[in-house]
Amino acid sequence: MKRGGIVAGLILVPLLGSCEEPDLTVPTAEQVAAYYTYEGQLTTEMSGNVAEITIRQPGNQLRRGGSIWAKVGPYVFLFSSPTQQLFQDFGGLAGVRVITTAPGGTEVARSLLLRDELNDLTWRRALNIAGVARRDGTEQPSKLEDLARWGEDHTEYEYNPRYVRRR
Repeated sequence: MKRGGIVAGLILVPLLGSCEEPDLTVPTAEQVAAYYTYEGQLTTEMSGNVAEITIRQPGNQLRRGGSIWAKVGPYVFLFSSPTQQLFQDFGGLAGVRVITTAPGGTEVARSLLLRDELNDLTWRRALNIAGVARRDGTEQPSKLEDLARWGEDHTEYEYNPRYVRRR
């Protein structure tokens, strides 16, 4: 019995020695900001190994679009090529949280996408849903609803009840 344990140990030692150290690099807030292009106000900070991006959502979006625009705000940024690229470039990044605020600074919504939530296939689907919502959402609000549902299925989220009523 002891002899089998020694053989197993000899086999495992070379295998363990060949493992590479995982890349646990975490971006700085400035590096995170460089990934995103936004015409409005955008701020970034790191909270441990989670990137937090705060976006000031245009007031006219919230007034005209109501609760659907309040809900969809974080997902427009989360399900994007910059977020996917951040995860690829920084192995220590555990998640990306997007917080949207109204022009007065009141928080509207927040959503956290964890690193391992999406695989290659679901990332492609997420990018497609978000791209269609960005392109066609104003004329076809159902595309925004699709994005909000996708976001709710794949993130940890909270909505300010002032902007989004509970069902």
